[in-house]
Amino acid sequence: MQRFIMKVNFNRAALANALGLLTSIVPSRTPKPILRCVKITAAGKDVRICATDLEVGINYAISEVQVEKEGEIVVPADKLAAVVRESMDDTLSVQATEGACEIKGADSHFMIYGLEGDQYPAVPGFEGEGDIKIGLDVLQAGIKQCLFATAKESTRYALNGVLWEIKGKKLLLVATDGRRLARTRVNVSTADEKAAATKIIVPAKTMALLERLVASSDKDTVAIKLADNQILINCADVVISSNLVEGNFPKYEDIIPSDYDKKLMLSTEAVLSAVRRSSLLTSEESRGIKLSIGKDSLMFSCRAPETGDAQINLAVDYKGEPIEIGFNPQFLIDVLRVIQTPEFELELGQADRPGLIKSGKDFIYVLMPINLG
Repeated sequence: MQRFIMKVNFNRAALANALGLLTSIVPSRTPKPILRCVKITAAGKDVRICATDLEVGINYAISEVQVEKEGEIVVPADKLAAVVRESMDDTLSVQATEGACEIKGADSHFMIYGLEGDQYPAVPGFEGEGDIKIGLDVLQAGIKQCLFATAKESTRYALNGVLWEIKGKKLLLVATDGRRLARTRVNVSTADEKAAATKIIVPAKTMALLERLVASSDKDTVAIKLADNQILINCADVVISSNLVEGNFPKYEDIIPSDYDKKLMLSTEAVLSAVRRSSLLTSEESRGIKLSIGKDSLMFSCRAPETGDAQINLAVDYKGEPIEIGFNPQFLIDVLRVIQTPEFELELGQADRPGLIKSGKDFIYVLMPINLG
């Protein structure tokens, strides 16, 4: 007779949701095969599934489970997720034997070879109160407004993350890739004295995980702890642990212009459409679009010798000095997608200085111009 070292009945949908988040950090290539696995632990009435790549970890408490026998098993994440995803059952039985994991449905039986649980790296849980508390919806809105501006695998490691800075009752989130900068402010519920003096850089991968968390209610709160160059984030059933990015973040205050005299209010929707349409004929050699601002007019244009040219005209309220300036259209589209107000303010100085976009009281975007030749 087979000896089970763990036996749990799962709600398939709840297990699939958990694995969807957990597998997002499981490395596809690693010299340590155990990191391609997740660890399932059943204790008392609770079941937790953990994943880590040694930089970021997820400790996920699964809801809607029935523990028949306590124990633990380490099983390849991709195989387990595929079986759960393709199953048609409402409930799945997961049974661990020595070195294997059996998954049973009404008409199915899978056996996946696993590893011993004690070989898996420790993934922290969350105990006590947090140093910072913030609404999940509030934090996710802030992440959406800055994550896109982080660098992608820059050798300047500080640019691969988002700066967190507490100022009073506000959390400032700042991201830059050296060509653009996004800064937003969101309200925190509570922040203790230690947190109020904190400046940390959270990896972009960790920010993306936070953005993916699904709220169980409108009042879900994120509790955050800071310790030993790590951040611990607890929301409902999920604990995310992450190393922080080392290095010095650029002095972003020095990058934000404060002396511009050319200002105009613009419709977010109208400008997004104009940028998209005027960039349709751009090419690898001619990627930029030109903004020509004159009395009560704004024209978006592009000229690509190999494809043609385009012009889009908008009527605006502007009485200042005329100016022509070039921008990367994708960098404009990126910010216009995340602006949450129907209108925004565009501020300009000279054609060789960055453009400044403001939305509401809390969002600022700085964009370097490009030379259109």
